[in-house]
Order: sequence, then C-alpha cells, then structure tokens
Amino acid sequence: MKYDFDKIINRKGTACIKYDSAEEFGKPAGLIPLWIADMDFRVADPILQALKDKAEFGILGYDKPSTTYFDAVSGWFTKRFGWTPNKEWLVITSGVVPAINTAVKSLTNEGDAIIIQSPVYYPFSNAINVNKRKLIESPLVLKDSRYTMDLDDFEKKIVENGVKLFIFCTPHNPVGRVWTLEELQAVGEICKKHNLYVVADEIHCDFIHGNHKHIMFIDACPELAERIVSCTAPSKTFNLAGLQTSNIWIPGEETRKLFNDELATNGFFGSNSMGLIACEAAYSQGEEWFDQCNEYIYENYLFLKKFIEEKIPSLRVQELEGTYLAWVDFSALGLSPEEVDDIIVNKAGIWLDEGKIFGTGGENFQRFILACPRATLESALNNLKAAINR
Repeated sequence: MKYDFDKIINRKGTACIKYDSAEEFGKPAGLIPLWIADMDFRVADPILQALKDKAEFGILGYDKPSTTYFDAVSGWFTKRFGWTPNKEWLVITSGVVPAINTAVKSLTNEGDAIIIQSPVYYPFSNAINVNKRKLIESPLVLKDSRYTMDLDDFEKKIVENGVKLFIFCTPHNPVGRVWTLEELQAVGEICKKHNLYVVADEIHCDFIHGNHKHIMFIDACPELAERIVSCTAPSKTFNLAGLQTSNIWIPGEETRKLFNDELATNGFFGSNSMGLIACEAAYSQGEEWFDQCNEYIYENYLFLKKFIEEKIPSLRVQELEGTYLAWVDFSALGLSPEEVDDIIVNKAGIWLDEGKIFGTGGENFQRFILACPRATLESALNNLKAAINR
C-alpha cells in the first residue's frame, strides 16, 4: 500500500499542542509550527483498525501487555537491530520523559551530579534540575559539520564532580548523529570504569538514514548492561505520542527494582489500554507505513538542505544521520539568538525550537521538525528566506 504523506490535515482547533498553543507559549497565533517532535501524518491504517476494534469491543478497563504484545515489540527490535530483549527487562511507562525522571530519582540522590552531552534534548536538564541534582555538561565538539564526543572532557568531568549517572541521547537529538559501535563502546567503557548508571534515550532509533546503523546501547556495551536503562517507544516512530506508552528495558535486576520502586511511589498502576493496542499493531503491522514515512522524511531533509544552500546560503544545515530533526546554524547572520528568534517568529511567522534551550553549544542554532507535508516545509522556508532578505 502506498501512503500519502503530502496530504495536509488541518489540526487547528483540535486541542493540538503543536498548533493550538502558541499564545500559551507567548507567541503570536497562526505560526507555522515546526517545533515539537510530533508528526503531521495520519497514523498507519492497521493501527487505526486495531483501535477501532478495541473501541467497538466497548470495554476500556484495566489492561496489561499480553504475550503477543511482547512478541510484537521484541520481533521489531530483533528484525531491525539484531537485538532481542528479554521479557523480564520490560517496564512500561507513560513516556520516555517520565522514565528519565524516574531513573534520576531512583538511581541518584539529591545533590548527586548527572552528566549530559549538550546541546541535547532539553528535558534531560529539566529532569536533573527539577529533581535537585547537579547538572554537568560535557559539550559535543563540532568540526567540519559533524559532531563528536569529547571523551577526555567527559571523563575529566565525571571524576571532578563524582558523577553518578549519564543521560545519553542515541541517536542524538537535536544534532542528528548516529553513534558508531566504536563511539558507543568508548563512552560505555568510561561509564563502567567509574561505575555510572546510564539512561539511554533511544526513542529515535528507527529514524536512521543513508548507510548509518543504530546499535542498541545494551547490545554495544553488554558489560555495562546491569546499569543501563534503555528508553524506547512507538510514539516517535508511529506518531502515537498521545497514547502515552513507552517500553523501557532494564536488564539489571537491582536497577529494575529501584526503578519500579520509584514508579510505585507515584502510584503508577496499569497501562493505557489503547496505547497497548496501538503499540502491538504498530510493531507487528506498521513496517510498510514506517519505511515509506522514513523515506519521505529524509527527502524532506534533502529538500530543506538544497533550499537553504541555494536560497539562504548564510545558513548551514548539519548532516542528518538519524532522527527527523534538522539542526540549522544561523551564526553567519551575525545576530544574537534573540534577534534570530525575532526574525523567525515575528518576521517569518514560523515556530521552531530555539537552539539555546538545548544547552551549551546550541545558542546559534534552530531545530526544524521534518515530519510534515513538504508543502508545509516549503511555505516555512519561503517565509524564512523572505524575512532574512528583508
């Protein structure tokens, strides 16, 4: 079946955070929203049919993941990554961000240092700060349009600050890196040496482009597996964020108990019935839709890159290895981040995620969401071109 990702679906007035929240965030209404990582694509037909069947059954009480649920999820990871998780490792949460916060609270104490590699997904620093831990940044190094880890700096800061936990983004949001086996093993070796826990946010693991390959962190660093919390979900891959179902893999029995005990303090019980249904249908029947979606997203990236190179050459697009996020450098404009934000919002009428919210190294960048019809992306880019030219 051929899916139509060019179709524009009007989401305005549907209580959609992406389209209906501008004024709540202090922005003018009517912006073209390319900020929150939320697709503008209709969900795959098999998922919708499974949800319809559940609704027609008519009972939406307490449900639990079935054997077929685990088989569908496990089968997806086995086929796509050559990695087969064990059933007892699985903990279902309402999202990856809640899982990261749960890990922070269960694996560290107030005042403990936690390290991240900025610029990085801003809920990482939020989870550290709101839970009264000490935020340590080891910024990535940008050279020749490619980011790498500064492992010397990373280890130095671990030692100096007595770091207890590393929150790792793989693939990396927002810079678009897919880490190689050598990079994963190198950072894992440092974490093992200094007895760190690692929370690996792997939610974008399916969005891999070109010849790159995502390797699950548990698979890359089996010697560290007892201290890894791997966060995955169908939400990004299949556009199911609103159903709040994530699959968290925790091989270490002691680590898993600490995590589950913390979940219990929040009264977490059961799972979203529709989320379970949608997740199983997605992983068992959604591959055709996803493969077409991922190809369309990469074509959007190529469109954006070519447009900017030819029509807004003062900007620079980072190479995209993974995720559906474009990371664009505005520094050559010679403007402050606030001036750039003003051009984007008030002159171009676009809503992007400002690079500064991702931490050190993000100040001169903006993040674009590529999971939208190409016409939406083209309209935003034309507006941006006109605003910068003015």
